[in-house]
Amino acid sequence: MKIVLIGYMASGKSVIGKKLSEKFDIEFIDLDAFIEKREQKTITTIFNEKGEIYFRLQETKYLTELLTSDKNFILSLGGGTPCYGNNMDIILKKTTSFYLKTSIKTLHSRLISEKNSRPLVAAISDDDLEEFIAKHLFERSFFYQKSNHAIITDNLSIQETVDKIAIT
Repeated sequence: MKIVLIGYMASGKSVIGKKLSEKFDIEFIDLDAFIEKREQKTITTIFNEKGEIYFRLQETKYLTELLTSDKNFILSLGGGTPCYGNNMDIILKKTTSFYLKTSIKTLHSRLISEKNSRPLVAAISDDDLEEFIAKHLFERSFFYQKSNHAIITDNLSIQETVDKIAIT
């Protein structure tokens, strides 16, 4: 069993992934952490030193490696992963995917307090953050919507989200 969690940053992919991992007693993998370990650099450093194109190529390489392995796991993707190359096609062929669909309002309230730990939004003013999220989410939603399943997470607890995924 390979389950992939897709969604915008702060949609809960890592938190939900860890709980699912416990529930199914299989490994949890965060793709960004996997890339950092393999590249021996942080994602920010990779972007700064080698650029986004290099990062996206490596991201696809490591995603493909994981998805073609015989291992069972819960995989949390970076928010942009499904939107580049043929990543979404690979995901759909090799896994069961869940889009953790979270409203702009909820994402904004989570990200406003996490800005310093999120390089993509750290430099965006609080006043402009909601508009940034809305535009970015609009660009990415085409890919996210291709997921096998979508779960609206706004009014669900972590456990309720995990339970919905588990019974699907």
